[in-house]
Amino acid sequence: MPERLIQVLNAVGKPTEFYRSPDGSIALVLPYGGRVLGLFAPQSEENFFWTHSALASRELAQAFYDGNQWHNSGGDRTWLAPEADFFFPDFPSTNKYWQPRELDPGNYQVARTGDTLSLVNRLAPNLSRSKRKVALEITKALTPAPNPLRYERSLPDLAGTEYAGYTLQTSLELLEAKDEEFVQVGLWNLLQLPPGGELLAPTYARTQPKMILGTIPPGDLTVEENLIRYRMRAAGVQKLSLRAVTSTGRVGYLYPTGDRFALVVRNFFVNPSGEYIDVPWDDTGDLGYSIQACRVDNEFGNFSELEYHMPAIGRGTGRRRSEDTSQVWAFRGSREQIRSIVKTLLSVSA
Repeated sequence: MPERLIQVLNAVGKPTEFYRSPDGSIALVLPYGGRVLGLFAPQSEENFFWTHSALASRELAQAFYDGNQWHNSGGDRTWLAPEADFFFPDFPSTNKYWQPRELDPGNYQVARTGDTLSLVNRLAPNLSRSKRKVALEITKALTPAPNPLRYERSLPDLAGTEYAGYTLQTSLELLEAKDEEFVQVGLWNLLQLPPGGELLAPTYARTQPKMILGTIPPGDLTVEENLIRYRMRAAGVQKLSLRAVTSTGRVGYLYPTGDRFALVVRNFFVNPSGEYIDVPWDDTGDLGYSIQACRVDNEFGNFSELEYHMPAIGRGTGRRRSEDTSQVWAFRGSREQIRSIVKTLLSVSA
């Protein structure tokens, strides 16, 4: 268990919960923000995820949470799409970006039922374009995700490789019937990871990413016939989107850690027939993006984000509720061990 991190958060009034899988994986949950703040292999205190540097001490954490800025603690969080409606209060002007506090940190309530840990947040955020409020309920539940390689006999020796994982079941519900006619809204899960790694996104066909923000330096983005490679190491902010129709529903992030390497994979369902409603800010008619990657090095922290969207509910969809199930699989080992895992799970040579 990451005892030091837990002690700091408890000391500043941000108590944590933890979810332990049968295989010994530990997911550290921070109800403040509804986040899975950390993921740890059995007998390890090394986090696979990124957390804000302010959480290193009680004094820094207290100043951080006492501030008026967005409290971006780190880890795995859930937001809402479209970004244009929920995060730009003056849209189409993009001069002001604001994280609605009823969404993040929200007011998540914790419940445990059997081997499931759940977080529930009821909120009524504003949509900037329609000038409406929408009443919503977000539920997040953690259950086990056994090592997907546990039965693979053809792999080389993986002795000493660390594994941790969890399944995340996320749901979104429109609480007022009238909103189904006027509003479209979708879930959006974002995983924050240590900087300087490489995003590996297999695709069914060659696809050109859509740049949403910033400029990626030459050589850091490679488009192959069935793969997007993105080295996430530049300063500032860069963000790109990938279309649902060519997305396989599995994305990896590979990064060095000491003399070893770590691989974090998100496995999720993509439905190209669904309504993916997050759009480029300068072209709100350009629909159909399911995966995003965002590199951040600014006042919010220094991290890489692996993001995916879920199809919308509400207007035109015939649905008032959505349910999604995804897995996070994380491995740590030698270069050769991680290379073989990358090849098996992502069909990529690392």
